[in-house]
Amino acid sequence: MLRRSIYKTPAQLRAMVAPGLITAAALDAVRAFVTAGVTTSEVDAVASTLITDRGAESNFQLVRGYRHTTCISVNDEVVHGIPGSRVLEPGDIVSIDCGAQFEGWNGDSAITIVVPDPSRPEVVGARQRLSDVTEGSLWAGIAALASAKRVGEVGDAVQTYVESSGEDYGILRDYVGHGIGRKMHEAPTVFNYRVADLGPEVRPGLCLAIEPMITAGSDATFVQDDDWTVSTVDGSDGSHWEHSVAVHADGIWVLTAADGGAAGLAPFNVTPTPLA
Repeated sequence: MLRRSIYKTPAQLRAMVAPGLITAAALDAVRAFVTAGVTTSEVDAVASTLITDRGAESNFQLVRGYRHTTCISVNDEVVHGIPGSRVLEPGDIVSIDCGAQFEGWNGDSAITIVVPDPSRPEVVGARQRLSDVTEGSLWAGIAALASAKRVGEVGDAVQTYVESSGEDYGILRDYVGHGIGRKMHEAPTVFNYRVADLGPEVRPGLCLAIEPMITAGSDATFVQDDDWTVSTVDGSDGSHWEHSVAVHADGIWVLTAADGGAAGLAPFNVTPTPLA
């Protein structure tokens, strides 16, 4: 059986720029649309329209049994929530995962948004803190990739960042990041926590979807009766942030960020380098 290398050629990495930017644009459109009173299916439609208007297709819809453009997870739902008739309410914490396939290559990214609620500043503040720490741990993992020798160093950096926050947060163990390229999910596995086996070598051509999934309480989860939505057992809130990142001869480049990750990496003193 033929086994495809996890390392891409420079030309293949360049081909991944377009789907990454389309994915980023879809999430930017969603970010501007999310507000109290809209349904999760309406949010999904915004992403769908942008992706198709750019000549791409939703790679989520290429997953067997899934027919939506995004996964939208609210409050105690951490990942894989199905868009539908649910109306977003003030104070909700909403994680939106999205991907685009363009000319046979894939992008994958996720953001978390807290819907404003002036009447509950404590709830909003706690949820925003969860989102901020999750996003920070994502950038810590990406920054680590810039100098890492092995893929497992990414998970070490993610866990270290979460622990350094001083919050008693959980890191999902059963759901992890992955390689990305011709398929949305490829080898290698990208853990969000420390592992004994550090995995494959980090070298030019590696492309990873790094995606910490963090809870405000226990990391224990269950899958709801819809066979997709992953929720916390203890009812605590969840947050999910993700970027697709390429390693190349001159450094790293965040494919699903319009600036290549410059703003997110600046606090870690890492400067991304565009693909040549």
